[in-house]
Amino acid sequence: MDLQLTGHVALVTGASVGLGRAIAQELAAEGCRLGVLARRGELLEQLAAELPAGADTLIIVEDITAPGAAERIHRQMMDRFGRCDILINNAGGSRPQVDLGSDEAWQEAMLLNFEAGRRIAHAFIPTMREQRHGRIICLTGQDEPREVNAANAPNGAVHIWAKAMSRHLAGEGITINCLPPGRIHSEQVDRRIMASEATQRAAIQDIPVGFVGEPRDLSCLAAFLCSPRARYITGQVIHVDGGTRRFSH
Repeated sequence: MDLQLTGHVALVTGASVGLGRAIAQELAAEGCRLGVLARRGELLEQLAAELPAGADTLIIVEDITAPGAAERIHRQMMDRFGRCDILINNAGGSRPQVDLGSDEAWQEAMLLNFEAGRRIAHAFIPTMREQRHGRIICLTGQDEPREVNAANAPNGAVHIWAKAMSRHLAGEGITINCLPPGRIHSEQVDRRIMASEATQRAAIQDIPVGFVGEPRDLSCLAAFLCSPRARYITGQVIHVDGGTRRFSH
């Protein structure tokens, strides 16, 4: 299927590894021009070198939680491309070992997993409104928590924010959707959950399809949602988890 994405401009945050890297590769393969953002510039350089020959790529080394980051990111994208059609808000991190009494830990998780991405989206939404076209995809997390994790609350906040914004912007050609991944191989998941054969077996037993997902199991869906062919899909939370989620709203 031709996703009709050739020439579209996309920004992918957290693009250095895992799901962000896979989405950047998928969008480049579909002909997108890319801004790829992360804190580790050397990994972004490696990614850019692996993209299809001639891929128009802007490397942005930035901490999205830093003051003024959203404005700097927007300025770099506009200076290079003059537009932005697609925003992939992927940067974030699980916080399972949170100190329940630490305000700083909870505030850091909210800043990283909700506020920073919201600021970036709000920096680009005026540009998308002028274009009468835009796609925003937020990678979030499961809202059926197995344990206390400081990332759960901001993930829920993203879902509610995205739903409200999707209704506000739908008439202007802008869609917003959320993709919570389940057990998919990534830097975080492999380090925290797949560290040994025993933990791998335990994880697989909980996945109805019987295997741990690969990044491309999610990146293909993300690319579709970015395309004109997904124009009627907005305000959705689509779980990519091999059937793990037990209840759907």
